[in-house]
Amino acid sequence: MDGLIEGLPAGLRGNYAAAAADFTLVQDMARYAPEDYATWRTLYQRQAALLPRHAAAAYREGLARLPFAEGVPDFAQCSTRLRAATGWTLVAVPGLIPDDAFFAHLAARRFPVTCWIRRPEELDYIVEPDIFHDAFGHVPLLTQPDFAEFLAAYGRMGETAARIGALKPLARLYWHMVEFGLIQEGGALRAYGAGILSSSVETVHATESPKPRRLRFDVRRVLRSEYFIDDLQPTYFAIDSYAELFAAMQDLPRLLAEARDAQSIAPGAAAPGDQPI
Repeated sequence: MDGLIEGLPAGLRGNYAAAAADFTLVQDMARYAPEDYATWRTLYQRQAALLPRHAAAAYREGLARLPFAEGVPDFAQCSTRLRAATGWTLVAVPGLIPDDAFFAHLAARRFPVTCWIRRPEELDYIVEPDIFHDAFGHVPLLTQPDFAEFLAAYGRMGETAARIGALKPLARLYWHMVEFGLIQEGGALRAYGAGILSSSVETVHATESPKPRRLRFDVRRVLRSEYFIDDLQPTYFAIDSYAELFAAMQDLPRLLAEARDAQSIAPGAAAPGDQPI
């Protein structure tokens, strides 16, 4: 992504010169040093300890089907398992990519995963998403059929949003419901969003802290809701099922135009019609 999530710098470290026209690269497993594997294992073990209490069941089931516990993942191996589950594959990219390329990959059931990993001193915070955020955070839920269908439909919506000047509200949908989404399971809130589950601090903050506002998913509200890119989120939205997300796509062109012309809602602010959880 490039302009899709506003405020994030594009391509701080990736080798964009080596990328193909669609911004994909060949993942060279030999390029990962022992220190990279050590960083992955540290991050994996820290997050894995939080998952039973805080992560959605579908995410945990998906993670168990992927070879992530073994170290930096091989995208080809992961793609074989994803393809069998929902028809998705992974493609390596140098970092954030332009909107049109990002949408095209999603529409074709290809999820772009940054191929480099953060440095040891960046375990707790990194400006631009790396392989741990993209793979550990996003990929497990791609094994869930309803979510997988939603994400492909989201990719197909990119061209429409660009044509009508509504990329900003479309980005809000991705941020709140892909990066920072919650789901209600058995009377408790669990996280499935990649931005939550790839961060130890945000995992606890999103599900247990009394500080953030947690609201029932309302696509109109989400499309108008601004967010922080460099701080813990003050508002989270919770679904009852992943099928809700796919269902919300059916009327999205009209809702995007509506949100484009409406006043945005500041991060953490209340709005008429909010349904707190």
